[in-house]
Amino acid sequence: MNENTPEELTHRRIRSYVLRQGRLTKGQEKALADNWPKFGIDYVPEVLDLSKAFGRQESSKVLEIGFGMGETTARISQSMPERDFLGVEVHTPGVGGLLKLIGELSISNVRIIQHDAVDVLNNMIADASLDGIHIFFPDPWHKKRHHKRRLIQSNFVRLLCSKLKSGGYLHVATDWEEYAEWVLEILKQEPLLSNSSKDYASKPAYRPLTKFENRGIKLGHGVWDLIFIRN
Repeated sequence: MNENTPEELTHRRIRSYVLRQGRLTKGQEKALADNWPKFGIDYVPEVLDLSKAFGRQESSKVLEIGFGMGETTARISQSMPERDFLGVEVHTPGVGGLLKLIGELSISNVRIIQHDAVDVLNNMIADASLDGIHIFFPDPWHKKRHHKRRLIQSNFVRLLCSKLKSGGYLHVATDWEEYAEWVLEILKQEPLLSNSSKDYASKPAYRPLTKFENRGIKLGHGVWDLIFIRN
């Protein structure tokens, strides 16, 4: 019987995203050229020294997976200058968008890796090195046949737990009720995590309302926050 090599297993792994060739604006292009050298971190399969990457040791380190166009990351990092935020995103327009905001708002406590989050977690993030992990509005893959593509799965949650310090938190937010139920059930089953609330948490002050979310709320759509603590 032939055994699969790690490379083959990685290649065949079901991914939670589809890479789209989005069009870059001139502003995003300029931000990539001007700001990537200072705020971007190239993916390499070796452990990243987070204190060195941010130039300070005592600050809390928070990972954000899939930051979209970067508005939320920029606003949170501005409001919490005592924390450092490492954003991971695969789409180039989003990376350019956040780099543009970093330049416009003179933000210094954000770094970006443009790569698959699973690879980054496995190869670049040391165990028990993170104070928090944010996953805001991941793709719900709402069709049942696509549920295998959802980011929040038991194995992935166990990987996240291995990177969190004891007392660190995992914060997932979604505007898709069935996905919220899915996430809640998976997180409740993870013995390394404890729910900070009975079920869903109140929206914490640090998570800003996005334009999309605000529009949805006005239309009567719900948003569910789940915040679990690493034991």
